[in-house]
Amino acid sequence: MLNFDSSPTKIRQLCREGKLENQTSGLALGFVQANLVVLPYSLAFEFLLFCQRNPKSCPILDVTEVGNPEPKIIAPGADIRTDLPLYRIFRHGELVEETTDIKAFWRTDLVGFLIGCSFSFENAMLNSKLPVRHIEEGKNVPMYTTNIQCIPTPIFSSSLVVSMRPLPANKIVRTVEVTSRYYKAHGSPVHIGNPDAIGIKELEKPDYGDAVTIRDGEVPVFWACGVTTQTAILQAKPELAITHSPGHMFISDLQDESLTF
Repeated sequence: MLNFDSSPTKIRQLCREGKLENQTSGLALGFVQANLVVLPYSLAFEFLLFCQRNPKSCPILDVTEVGNPEPKIIAPGADIRTDLPLYRIFRHGELVEETTDIKAFWRTDLVGFLIGCSFSFENAMLNSKLPVRHIEEGKNVPMYTTNIQCIPTPIFSSSLVVSMRPLPANKIVRTVEVTSRYYKAHGSPVHIGNPDAIGIKELEKPDYGDAVTIRDGEVPVFWACGVTTQTAILQAKPELAITHSPGHMFISDLQDESLTF
């Protein structure tokens, strides 16, 4: 049975064996989690440029060599084709399938991008006695598409997607202090308070993930989210793209503190 102390190696092995399809928030606390984007080599530079222009939402942790599924920097020996709980397959901008293994889709021209995730600062929040509601409720973090526009490239463009965690008003300053250090895991919040100001109409209906309870005296706090890359893929419509399913992250061997400044 998995718990907060399960090792990254154990979790990746369970994914590889098809025994874990759950979202990964709260697993392997203290270790870096990552978004995954897999694209043909012909689009790799353009996507890297998009990430470079939008580092808040798309902080690059690792890029695999062409045709090689091993993320050598953040998890030597791992395999991005099998070591995540759930993947999404896109063709020409359409989501066509979710699967627990992408070996059947792998090609020699594919490049994998591992991108920082806000799950990586949740252990620091918990250690600072800050609530993480989706972990408390056993849910996936709620994620929303905003009216904030990323800096585009000729091929990739996207609205910013954000994750949300409700915090007591008197703990927001401490939350900003704690999360800001994790600049490769989206860092400080991008918005605090009124969701309508960033184009979110209904907090109880996230675009991805699950709605969570917001208690009296709590304020919604929003962080940039790596799912932004998936909306960029929908816009670009590449003939093939593979991503993680939102909330179902790759768990690396890096410790969270390696992402701080």
